[in-house]
Amino acid sequence: MSSTQFDHVTVIKKSNVYFGGACISHTVQFEDGTKKTLGVILPTEQALTFETHVPERMEIISGECRVTIADSNESELFRAGQSFYVPGNSLFKIETDEVLDYVCHLEG
Repeated sequence: MSSTQFDHVTVIKKSNVYFGGACISHTVQFEDGTKKTLGVILPTEQALTFETHVPERMEIISGECRVTIADSNESELFRAGQSFYVPGNSLFKIETDEVLDYVCHLEG
């Protein structure tokens, strides 16, 4: 995605706060009913584990992170401009040494 903004959307004012504030996001609803979250993950000493209910595509806006999807033993590095996919009813672990901006595209 190359767009730097989303137009004609509704933003839910209440934030989603995870892991004691290490990850904070806001939900964005589009006219066609789709949803995304815009968020920030702060550096942590341990990976953060997120569960998915629907398929998600995580687009990295700035920073870089290491991601392990589901039961994989391998982590992969993702940088700004890249994205990764996580199936629904799964999980992923993410870690970063810097502030990470992302868009989570909820695809289900």
